[in-house]
Amino acid sequence: MLIYIKLLLTAFFWGGTFVAGRIIAGNVGPCSAAFLRFLIASIFLYFLARGAEGKIPLIHSRQIVTVVLVGLTGVFAYNILFFKGLQLIEAGRAALIIAINPILIALFSALFFKEKLGIIRLVGIIISITGAIIVISRGDIASFFNEGLGIGEILIFGCVASWVAFSLIGKTIVGSLSPLVSIFYSSTIGTLALFVPAYHEGLFSDWKHYVPADWLSLFFLAFFGTVVGFVWYYEGIKAIGPTKAGLFINFVPVSAIFLAWLLLAEPVSMSLVVGAAFVSIGVYMTNSVKTG
Repeated sequence: MLIYIKLLLTAFFWGGTFVAGRIIAGNVGPCSAAFLRFLIASIFLYFLARGAEGKIPLIHSRQIVTVVLVGLTGVFAYNILFFKGLQLIEAGRAALIIAINPILIALFSALFFKEKLGIIRLVGIIISITGAIIVISRGDIASFFNEGLGIGEILIFGCVASWVAFSLIGKTIVGSLSPLVSIFYSSTIGTLALFVPAYHEGLFSDWKHYVPADWLSLFFLAFFGTVVGFVWYYEGIKAIGPTKAGLFINFVPVSAIFLAWLLLAEPVSMSLVVGAAFVSIGVYMTNSVKTG
């Protein structure tokens, strides 16, 4: 029972990251926000990994390129695009676009790792992508094909591409490093890579103008959205398996929409509700079927 509560809270925390990102979008530069988020997270992850492992294991020379790529895709690129995108579109819409991550991971895993899809998973992919199009077009699907994507949507789709790359690359180091150590290294590498753009963005001159809500949002993103969320999610994978644990991701866009409505007064349109239903059903179908 406890692990299910943790997974529900993880989905709630991850939904909250979109609201927190939206809160700081107007006052904190995207590169600075990403750098500070993972600087704080890396400090916590260091002590957690050291406590769990006894010491931080060194990575082998053959793992360096892979670990660096994981940090550059899942931390550096993803978070710059995440914060830039949230400057332009609503938190709920962004959450629903990112919710198709599991769909594309399943699709590209089939292409690159020869994992079987099957008819149910294929139908789930189609339903989920349809839901994303409904959300992006605000219910006017014809306009999506006629006018294309806006800049904000393109940036959030960049997040999706970065996370898919992160997940596929990460498959190659599963087993050689523990999840906690892998997250620590990717977070640290991503933080180092983010320092230069954050510096040029004016981090050291701007930080004194941050308001308490900015710092609280950054702490939430770092501690609850990154450290607690990932630790509890991997606990769930260990306890009940990746398929059942992965289904809790369906609650992320729902919690994001609810929190965005509650805290940011973002409207909940019919297209958002219908799109959320399509995306959730598609993700469920794609991840509830065992591959063989």
